[in-house]
Amino acid sequence: MTTTVRDNVDLHRYEIIIDDNVVGIADYSVQGDTIVLPHTVIDPAHRGQGLAAQLVRGALDDIRARGLTVDARCWYVAEFIESHVEYADLTNR
Repeated sequence: MTTTVRDNVDLHRYEIIIDDNVVGIADYSVQGDTIVLPHTVIDPAHRGQGLAAQLVRGALDDIRARGLTVDARCWYVAEFIESHVEYADLTNR
């Protein structure tokens, strides 16, 4: 089983893929130098496997690599950043 996270620029979302199937997304919009993350969802059949954390970690790593900041409007992303202090520098707060 291969799991990857990718930025689907055309749909403005990060996707977590298992064996070529999209099983979760984190929607985003770009506002200047900030990526706004308002919504994250994992397919119900794949919940409880840590995929949301993998998706958010992949998105945040990509955002950091691009030199941007994050506006975490999604409760899950906000809680992830709070509990993973290595990402605190990405927020505007």
